[in-house]
Amino acid sequence: MKLDLSEHSLSVYEALASPVRLRILRLLADEPLNIKELAAATGLSSAIMTMHVRKLADAGLIETRMAPGKSGLQKICTLAADSIEVEFPASKARIRKSHRISIPIGHYADFDIEPTCGLATVDRIIGSFDDPRYFWDPERIHAAILWFGKGFIEYKAPNFLLSTQEPEELLLRMEIGSEAPGIREDYPSDITFTLNGVKLGTWTSPGDFGDRRGKFTPPWWPAHTNQYGLLKQLRLTDSGTFMDGVKLSDITLNEVDIRRKEWTLRLSVEDDALHLGGLTLYGRGFGNYGEHPSLELFYVDAGEAAGR
Repeated sequence: MKLDLSEHSLSVYEALASPVRLRILRLLADEPLNIKELAAATGLSSAIMTMHVRKLADAGLIETRMAPGKSGLQKICTLAADSIEVEFPASKARIRKSHRISIPIGHYADFDIEPTCGLATVDRIIGSFDDPRYFWDPERIHAAILWFGKGFIEYKAPNFLLSTQEPEELLLRMEIGSEAPGIREDYPSDITFTLNGVKLGTWTSPGDFGDRRGKFTPPWWPAHTNQYGLLKQLRLTDSGTFMDGVKLSDITLNEVDIRRKEWTLRLSVEDDALHLGGLTLYGRGFGNYGEHPSLELFYVDAGEAAGR
């Protein structure tokens, strides 16, 4: 027997909403019985049992037939269903969408860094090495790589989330590594990620890579300096913060004021870090992936689902 959540199935639910009638169904599962036998088995009168049998028969759960008996005709009851399936309405699809924002390397809003440091476009070095003043050079908006030994770089990004959109996950994606004088593959650095003033966690970069040229590194770039980094994906969810699937902290999406109109992302190598190995950030035109860092907010549109 197949039921749904419409009024058409209500008689079956009502028939089952009785301990006596459930007992009747269990008795009939063993063998067909007449009204008198059911009444005796449940301790009820034949008149009361007749009422219960009618309710079960009207719901299609049992069948009755008249048959000769010792004292005349008797009503024999048998089960009419051996199972019940309840079909719920199909849930409205929750279509997952996203807003993705690319953050060019040179579009930082603030910084406080110490050498070694520098930045470059795909064509040339901006200013000179190890002079933080050049981080405010107007050319910096075209930067495709930057590096520093200690301190922070901070970016601003717009939040295009609407009031009807429910955020589920924020993904930060970037190519990143340590910053050693020259290059050193074994040069760990503790890099801390902060969003809207909330520290999400710290990831330790293993080194500053230069054993081979980066896939997108321009030909003029010196051979014995930063060539490429590691592509890292930091995810902020309702369950915590994860780096490439490994949990960094218990900070969740709701704890960073995710609905504010403007996000502030800080990447830092802090004074008290165990490994003070600096930071190199690769953008479009450098490294192995040739893309700027990005923030992507995944959401479901509650208003759109309600309208379907």
